[in-house]
Amino acid sequence: MIYEFEGKTERDAIDKAIAELGVESDQFDVEIVEIQKNSLFKKGYAKIRVHIDDKAAVGKSASDTPRQPAPVHDAPTDKEADLLKFIGELIRTMGYTANMEILSREERKLLVRLSSEDSAILIGKKGKNLDALQLIANVYAGKIGISERVMLDCENYRIRREESLVRLAYTTADQVVTTKTSVLLEPMNPYERRLIHSTLADIHDVDTKSEGEGLYKQVRVLYKGL
Repeated sequence: MIYEFEGKTERDAIDKAIAELGVESDQFDVEIVEIQKNSLFKKGYAKIRVHIDDKAAVGKSASDTPRQPAPVHDAPTDKEADLLKFIGELIRTMGYTANMEILSREERKLLVRLSSEDSAILIGKKGKNLDALQLIANVYAGKIGISERVMLDCENYRIRREESLVRLAYTTADQVVTTKTSVLLEPMNPYERRLIHSTLADIHDVDTKSEGEGLYKQVRVLYKGL
């Protein structure tokens, strides 16, 4: 199994893994995911990925996994059941299988979790396959009268991606203020771009704007003095 931990330093993150999993350091392999030094806008931290045998993780608690809403306990409505069936058939048409469940209903948003042995393929590079499935699911949801925006998640990708983008935004803002230049980020879908814009909206020395055409545009983070 694979778990992720964060700490002030690499050693701190490893100590958290030992405490949470109830194992010794020689019982798991550590992969350094990200090291962030102290910056103008955010304190430094270390993020590690721990690879451990299932039998060794006897003391694992829920705090080491990415935050996520608990599944709703009431049964899906008829329209939601229809939507889940459609998504399952769509994935089977692709040649794969997945289990679906309603994870949460909040803020006019319907979060659907996919569980599959082929999760890496369903997610795709930078989440593009998951985005495509989500787009088709929303078209069908509108057709059958579901007013909420449907969001598909798989292996907590959306949550992990969101956390990664927030860190990217702060790191880029720090770079822009230090160098008094601008930085053009990778192409992102509309939701991801909005996340970058909103994260940096209150930083006085930094501005953001979207550039490009089509669904996947880029965000430019620039120093306001330019």
